[in-house]
Amino acid sequence: MKTQAVSYIRVSGKGQLEGDGFPRQREAIAQFAKGTYELVEEYRDGGVKGSKELEDRPGLAALLDRIESNGVKVVIVERADRLARDLMVQEVIVSQLTKAGAQVLAADGVDLSSDTDPTRTLIRQVLGAVAQFDKAVTVLKLRAARERLRRKGQRVEGVKPYGSRPDEVALIARMQALRSVPRDVRPSYADIAAQLNAEGHTTRYGKAWTKAGVFQVLSRTGEDAPGTTTASRPVV
Repeated sequence: MKTQAVSYIRVSGKGQLEGDGFPRQREAIAQFAKGTYELVEEYRDGGVKGSKELEDRPGLAALLDRIESNGVKVVIVERADRLARDLMVQEVIVSQLTKAGAQVLAADGVDLSSDTDPTRTLIRQVLGAVAQFDKAVTVLKLRAARERLRRKGQRVEGVKPYGSRPDEVALIARMQALRSVPRDVRPSYADIAAQLNAEGHTTRYGKAWTKAGVFQVLSRTGEDAPGTTTASRPVV
């Protein structure tokens, strides 16, 4: 049973669109695939220089999308320079394809996704190091931004505490009002939870209020203080 494959062909000059560039590449790929691979689709870019970015190469973009989406994992080109003339650009493209699980073959017999070529291996290591460095820089920038916000007293991570929403502020005020009576007639936390449930109030997550939930909110916000901040309110 033949392995399914897709092909990619490219000519760099507008004048080559009517020349033998496409037919020649197509024939070379067909001869290479004969007996081993079933060519199920062709992708092409015409009049596009090999140094162009991916967004300027719709055929290559469509090829990458195909590889990532439907299981065809072999790409065949006439030669490596049909991906790009620049070796570094070639390796960027090959890297994108191999990350998606594809093997990239040239009709001249070269496995472009192989790691046996020391020059290509070096470039891949450099690209990997650059990607790792970029990731590390991004992490450091995010960390610095969080620290800057913390110094300003802003909360920068985690679930926002209970009381950070307008409806929660109003419900906290209701709890405080129920507790702000003389001690001898003051309702218990369980009584307040029952009253809130009777009034149709729920917690942030749509659950019924409990004694523990009411105690948690009021103990953090100051049960008898009508004006409280939300900085330390718990999530309920």
